[in-house]
Amino acid sequence: MAIIKPFAAIRPKKGLEEKIAALPYDVYNRKEAKEEVEKNPLSFLKIDRAETMLGDNMDLYDDKVYETARKTLWEMVEKGEFLKENKPCYYVYELVMDGRSQTGIAATASVDDYLNGVIKKHENTREEKELDRIRHVETCQAQTGPIFLAYRFQEEINEIVEQTKKKDALYHFCALDGVVHKIYVIDEEEKKKRLEELFLGIENIYIADGHHRCASAVKVALKKREEYGDYTGKEEFNYFLSVLFPDKQLMIMDYNRLVTDLNNFTSEEFLEKLKEKISVEKKGENPYKPGKKGEAGMFLEGEWYCLTFREKETGNPVEKLDVSLLQEEVLAPLLGITDPKRDKRIDFVGGIRGLKELERRVRTDCKVAFAMYPTSIDELFQVADGGLLMPPKSTWFEPKLRSGLLIHSIKD
Repeated sequence: MAIIKPFAAIRPKKGLEEKIAALPYDVYNRKEAKEEVEKNPLSFLKIDRAETMLGDNMDLYDDKVYETARKTLWEMVEKGEFLKENKPCYYVYELVMDGRSQTGIAATASVDDYLNGVIKKHENTREEKELDRIRHVETCQAQTGPIFLAYRFQEEINEIVEQTKKKDALYHFCALDGVVHKIYVIDEEEKKKRLEELFLGIENIYIADGHHRCASAVKVALKKREEYGDYTGKEEFNYFLSVLFPDKQLMIMDYNRLVTDLNNFTSEEFLEKLKEKISVEKKGENPYKPGKKGEAGMFLEGEWYCLTFREKETGNPVEKLDVSLLQEEVLAPLLGITDPKRDKRIDFVGGIRGLKELERRVRTDCKVAFAMYPTSIDELFQVADGGLLMPPKSTWFEPKLRSGLLIHSIKD
């Protein structure tokens, strides 16, 4: 039983949505974030990455950074650049990328559902990233970046969403990257009540993207509960900002691997060692994209290869993942990368950048690249249902939700 609630969003004044909306804070490095804010002074990055408003030498985690974020957000509310919805609503959020549409429901999800396992995760979080977002949420008293959640398709929820999309959109714009964003409001009491009932009938919901934002929101809530002592459970801090998508509509892209050296092997020696473990077929100079599960592309010395892994006989869904097979058969035993989370010899590149980016990196600062077949949403569900965790960088979701379009205040 998933508790999914409507909320009174803080959202951009009509006409400012395209200027305010920004990609998630962790998509940019410091230099890129600052350049975005310089190009567009209304960009939400000036709140999500408030160091962009301060000197280049300012520590990213200085108190002034979080205080600047708080001040900027609530000044924009006071100036009318952000408006506060006058009652709790659900919102329909549609994204269209390369002609493919996916539509979710923006709402708030329950902290208790995260704690009791109704909302399931598939990856671990890093403490330093959690601490940053904890301080951001605590200082701003608002959740500014939505967590991307997935659920198994439910026909009646879909019908309500499709009915809502026949209305005029609250926001409708095409971002610079070509992704179209549309947001609609569900404010009818009967529909809101029915949606809440329908989600109560869903057994589990899954974190697709945003594990750090989710864990941070939960820890802020637990801290506030301690401070309150006698809390009711209805306070806004007991819920976190989310957009929930049906599994049928989601696309996971490949998350590819680059390695800086061959662990003291020559290219010829590495290929021979590789052939002892898996099937290796030369494909030539044209980029090779794996066509099915169990395959990976490899770019080495200007040539592409198809690697085919042996099927793993195991009941453990993590061990069956292609990223796990690459780690077990190639990265650890041959290239000496036993801890891909910490080893600086490995880098990860999202599939959105394409195979040409892998070639470019191999020709500049790396020795070999591996193009992966995408992890499926069913594999993600199987791992989460088993209470297991995926290897790092197993999934890359596109398109990305924009921050700043819908904000959840947790002010008392």
